[in-house]
Amino acid sequence: MAQDFKPGISLAGAVDLEALKHQTKAEPGQTGGAPAAGGYVIDVTERNFQAMVESSATFPIVLLMWVETDDRCFPMAQAVGDAVNGMNGQLQLARIDVAKDPAIAQAFGIQGAPALFALIAGRPMPILQGVPTDEELEQITTHVLPQLVQVAAQSGVTGTAPYIEGTKDGGADAAQPAEPHVPPAHAEAHRLAQEGDYAGAAAAYEQVLEADPSDDLARRERAKALLLARSANADVRDVRKAAADDPDDVDAQLAVADVDMIGGQIDDAFGRLLDFAAAHRDNIEPVRERMLEYFLIPDAGDERVARARRRLATLMY
Repeated sequence: MAQDFKPGISLAGAVDLEALKHQTKAEPGQTGGAPAAGGYVIDVTERNFQAMVESSATFPIVLLMWVETDDRCFPMAQAVGDAVNGMNGQLQLARIDVAKDPAIAQAFGIQGAPALFALIAGRPMPILQGVPTDEELEQITTHVLPQLVQVAAQSGVTGTAPYIEGTKDGGADAAQPAEPHVPPAHAEAHRLAQEGDYAGAAAAYEQVLEADPSDDLARRERAKALLLARSANADVRDVRKAAADDPDDVDAQLAVADVDMIGGQIDDAFGRLLDFAAAHRDNIEPVRERMLEYFLIPDAGDERVARARRRLATLMY
C-alpha cells in the first residue's frame, strides 16, 4: 500500500508562491503563529511519511497539506486539529508542510496549500483543496470527519490513534513519529518492509533468526511481515463475504482474521479463530499455527494474548 506514494523528482508547481505574501515568523504554538501539534495531531516529513502511511491500516488519518508559516492555513489547521482531538483517537491528523517537503505534495497531485485528504488503509481520498469558507470548514469538522470514521470501519480500520504529548514550549517536534532503532542485523529486512516487500522482509527476518534464535524483535517483525504479505492488499469486503458465505472454510476464516489483525481488531481476530477451533476440532492445527504467529505481534504482557493463550490451550487439550 505504501509503495504507491513514492515521491517524484521534479518539484515544480508543488508550492503556491502566493503563500510568500502570508508568511509569519512566529513559531508553531506561539501567539500569532501556527497551532501546535500534540494530542492526536502530528507533523510528518518525508523521513517518517512511510510509517504514517502504514499506520493508516490501523486507524484512519486526515492529511493536511499546509505551509506552517502561511497564516491563511492557520484557521483550518486549528479547527480540524481541535475536531480531531475531540474525537479521542478515532482519527489522527497528520500535517505536512509542502514548502519543506514538496515531493509529497507532488505525489498527491496538489498544486498549492492548503489541501485536505483522508487516508484509509493506504488509500487517499481528497476532501478539499484551497482555503475553505466558514461553511465548508464547519461541514468538514461536524460531518465529514465522523463519516470518515464510518467509512474506515467498513474497511475494517477501527484501531485507535496514539495520543502524543506536545513539547513544553508548544513546538511540534515531539508529535512526530519517532524513528525506530533498527539493529544492524535487521537493516536489510527493515528496508524491504519499508519498501512494501513484506514477503522479502519475512524471509530476511528468518535469516536473522537462524543466526540468532533468541532475537525476539526479529521474531515479532517477521510475524508482522508475514501478516502483511498475506493480506495487506486484500479487499476487505470480499474477504468478509467469503468468510460469511462459508463459515466452515478454515482458509476463509484465517483470511478475515488477518484483516482484523491489520485493522487493530485483535480481540475479534482471536475470538473468530478460537470459536472456529472449538467447532472444528479436526481442523485445529492451522488455527493453532496462525494464533501462535498472532501472539507475537502485540506488546509483551498484553492481556488479550494471555486470555487467548489460555483458551487455545484448553481447546488443544
